[in-house]
Amino acid sequence: MTDSAPSIPASGTMTEPENEAPPRLFSFFGCGVLMGTCNVIPGGDSGTIALIAGIYQRIVTAISNIDGTLLKMVLKGEWKLAFQRVDFWFMLPLVAGVGVGIAGMGTVMHYLVEHHFNIMLPIFFGLIAASCWMVAKLVERWGIVEIFCIIAGAVLALELVLQPALSHPPEGLWYIVLCGLIGICALILPGISGAFLLLFMGKYYDLTGVIDRATKLNLTGDDLMVLVAFCAGAALGLVGCSKFLKWLMEHYGSATMATLCGFKIGSLYKIWPFQVDTTPEIAEFKHKVFQPIPLSQMQFDGTFWLGTILVLVAAGAVLALDHLALSKAEEVIHDDPFPEPESSNPGS
Repeated sequence: MTDSAPSIPASGTMTEPENEAPPRLFSFFGCGVLMGTCNVIPGGDSGTIALIAGIYQRIVTAISNIDGTLLKMVLKGEWKLAFQRVDFWFMLPLVAGVGVGIAGMGTVMHYLVEHHFNIMLPIFFGLIAASCWMVAKLVERWGIVEIFCIIAGAVLALELVLQPALSHPPEGLWYIVLCGLIGICALILPGISGAFLLLFMGKYYDLTGVIDRATKLNLTGDDLMVLVAFCAGAALGLVGCSKFLKWLMEHYGSATMATLCGFKIGSLYKIWPFQVDTTPEIAEFKHKVFQPIPLSQMQFDGTFWLGTILVLVAAGAVLALDHLALSKAEEVIHDDPFPEPESSNPGS
């Protein structure tokens, strides 16, 4: 399924798209479910699903059109133009599907992380390690700048994951807003998982717990405040960051992807597949502290080989998706810091 975004004339508003037939709406909803499901899995990537389905550019265009022009249309009551500008009949079923996917997979992942953490770690590690290779392949050219960016990204990520603040992240709502703002950026960046970013920031388990209680209609007042804060951060990220990220991807794509690749490599320490619970006396999972087992202390027993197999299987799944998505990702990542203006001569 390949869909181009509705055209945008010089006035800045989209021309009216053809009416989407019900089967098309269901297909958009199905893509949304897959994207939402992947977005809850660290190392899974909703952007990759959008690339494979051929709707990535359409999503980015719609998001980048959430701006001052849209606000003016809404304030003037120009609803038809506003709906056209954000590709409403495409985005509505897509977003609904994303919500369903997140709700369903969020409950599953919360249970698996809490009760089968030692099995999920190798899976997360394999998914994210393989996605590092995928992001590296999106770098159009490797030069001194890109090498510096990947090293800087790795050093920064490693320095951050070693900070005690990420082992015991802040509990305030401001941090949840920040998580929403940063996590939503994964929708714009191919190869980057929103769940990975939340795992990195130390709020993955807490937020999947909120999703789990929401699906069971067992939300508390605190849960509702967390949801509102996260959604506020996500909305702020969409409005404030989408245009900038899109610009980076179009003009400095290689440096951007090299930095992100390094960041993912450096963060692998946090999800080293073999870790030990240093707080067995603590019953509540969110307050437990796990430490990576050094290679010098590794026991090559059944647990080690099972973890190794899970790493390889998870990595293989990502590389299979990579094969499908890579050619389409290259269409939206460019190195053109000083693009030439389009010629006004129709004959050129």
